[in-house]
Amino acid sequence: MSYGVQIPPTVSDPTAFAVRAEALGYEAAWVPELWYDSGVVRLADIAARTDDIELGSAILNVFSRTPAVLAMTAATLDRVSGGRFTLGVGTSTPKAVEDLHGMSFDNPVRRAHECIELTKRFLGDGGRVEYDGQVFQVADFPSLGRDVPVYHAALGPANRRVVARLCDGWIPHNVPWSELPEAYEYVREHAAEAGRDGEEITVAPYVPAAVCDTEAEAERLIREHVSYYAGSGKGYEKAVGSRYPEEAEAIAAAWHDGDRSGAADLVTDEMVADLGVAGTAETAPDRLAEVVGLDVVDRPMLVVPQTAGADTAERTLEALAPA
Repeated sequence: MSYGVQIPPTVSDPTAFAVRAEALGYEAAWVPELWYDSGVVRLADIAARTDDIELGSAILNVFSRTPAVLAMTAATLDRVSGGRFTLGVGTSTPKAVEDLHGMSFDNPVRRAHECIELTKRFLGDGGRVEYDGQVFQVADFPSLGRDVPVYHAALGPANRRVVARLCDGWIPHNVPWSELPEAYEYVREHAAEAGRDGEEITVAPYVPAAVCDTEAEAERLIREHVSYYAGSGKGYEKAVGSRYPEEAEAIAAAWHDGDRSGAADLVTDEMVADLGVAGTAETAPDRLAEVVGLDVVDRPMLVVPQTAGADTAERTLEALAPA
């Protein structure tokens, strides 16, 4: 098991946070990217200032970069880090793709499939790459010969089939812990249909985590995290709804109506426990142990909610360190 942490954008120096994570025994530092910080530039800085910690993107979306750019990026980060890099990609959401990048959120599953397939061909050692897909067509460029694992942050069944057919790993997010084994079984079954061994697909779930002075403070941060995602994208809402359909629908409705606090209030105690890790420095480690102890989990990734401040991020990092 490779026990990692996503580097939060709430801290003043994310690279220093990653250096601290390495010193505390974390085995992987994952960098998000939506706005403000370039995840790629940040990963390069972390690679230059760390020695052994594995690095990953969680996630780069498949719309704003072409497969060629993703492949060059992955190969370069892998070289400068001494082979420590994992490329994590995903479809993101219509809000991010359309309103931020100014692109059309068309056929996201097909785009993910072709983007991942073509990126892996570019990264491989199969000689000159030719590809004629529905979304991408490329011709006569040499492969890069770099063995970089590619993970996909798939939620729905169609995207999980992309994981099964093509990917080295799966990054589930907002899939309740109680539903994760069944969701993975779907991946494993479709991997077998594609002639692959599903047991070799690494499962690297986001683990929303908050450590505070009181249980209530920590639980509030998880409620805010769950409501933000359930309200921000239909895929996240459906993931939460795989176990809590009525609650997820109500949370999303409140979010869309502009009642962000009310949306968080609708996240039940059961959902907090099933979708995150919340507690004090004394109680949270045992709750985390239950999650990472699930047979299906290979590379857990701690994620501090965006509404948490830098002090909470640092406290969570220290309280839940592997040591």
